[in-house]
Amino acid sequence: METKTKRLSHDAYTVALLTPLEVELSPMRYMLDEEHQPLPSARGDPNNYVLGRLCQHNVVIASLPAGYQGTISAAVVARDLARTFPSVTLRLLVGIGGGVPSDNTDIRLGDVVVSVPSGTQGGVVQYDLGKQTTTGFQRNSCAPRPMNGWLFSRECNPITAFPALSEYKRPSPETDILFKSNYDHCMGKPTCQSCDIQKTVPRHKRSAPDRSFVHYGVIASGDRVMKNAKKRDMISKSSEGAICFEMEAAGLMNDFRCIVIRGISDYADSHKNDIWHPYAAAAAAALAKELLSYLEVSGRK
Repeated sequence: METKTKRLSHDAYTVALLTPLEVELSPMRYMLDEEHQPLPSARGDPNNYVLGRLCQHNVVIASLPAGYQGTISAAVVARDLARTFPSVTLRLLVGIGGGVPSDNTDIRLGDVVVSVPSGTQGGVVQYDLGKQTTTGFQRNSCAPRPMNGWLFSRECNPITAFPALSEYKRPSPETDILFKSNYDHCMGKPTCQSCDIQKTVPRHKRSAPDRSFVHYGVIASGDRVMKNAKKRDMISKSSEGAICFEMEAAGLMNDFRCIVIRGISDYADSHKNDIWHPYAAAAAAALAKELLSYLEVSGRK
């Protein structure tokens, strides 16, 4: 990133990059081609922003307050951002998520998922919004505002794309372990060293094991962290085969046009850990930059 002292108007910024966590904000900031001077926020807007140019676009990066996650927090951040930067017309929600491996989707840690509609579902479904009936949980329909689908890449490598992300290097492939959905993590153990290796799912070795593959499909969003493989698979099947779980997108989709880009840092099961968080965040940021490189610039002031 080339640091400059350029100062633009609020109306100059037409793209917003929403990064819920600090681990997601840093790689997105590293991807900037230049960083701009900060601007005052609208009255009552508590958000912190990073401004700059990414490819040919003037962008504003915003993150959720420390300790706050979920659909409501994301919606509040997006609402306040719209008051301070009224010319923003495109929002990208960029960060990490939990993958849903299946016979149809060979998803691995470090891969990236992009939200696109499937069947009767939009790109995002809020899986925990509904009512409990005598026949089970009835999910409310989710009708997010549609976005055009860009199938712009099949793989990416954030470290090659931006070498300054050395602290976000790809973990060893031996740490990418998928356990069977009916086998839970050994309670009280910080790692899976005590878990039964015989309970893992056999998978073929990829021809490019150091690359992040890109998947397109439905993303399941809710206010609770998904750490149950059986429930993960059940919800996925009832949501047009959702391939990723996360915690913010559903708070944006009904009111703001948004594309969701999630780097896969775990399998949304009880074996979750933080090893793949940095690399997954960097992979999502790299793909966000690639997407913006293909889009035409809105009016710039």
